[in-house]
Amino acid sequence: MRAVFMFVKTELGHVTDVANRIAEVEGFSEAFSVSGKYDLQVKLYVDDVDNIGRLIEKQIHPIPHIRETHTILTFEAFQNR
Repeated sequence: MRAVFMFVKTELGHVTDVANRIAEVEGFSEAFSVSGKYDLQVKLYVDDVDNIGRLIEKQIHPIPHIRETHTILTFEAFQNR
């Protein structure tokens, strides 16, 4: 499984609604409200990174009140030993 991070900008007053809808997406792990240019940081896990575009197009972008997304693919995870 590969972790994918997505930053989401929502319409004003809809952060919670959008986060709750994203939580229903296949592979959802967690979401955080954040400061800065975006309103949410979302962590998803995908089996096949080649299908991430379809997942975003079919399951994330149709969610009402999303204005913009920025997706970051991960390569390697590092942890304390």
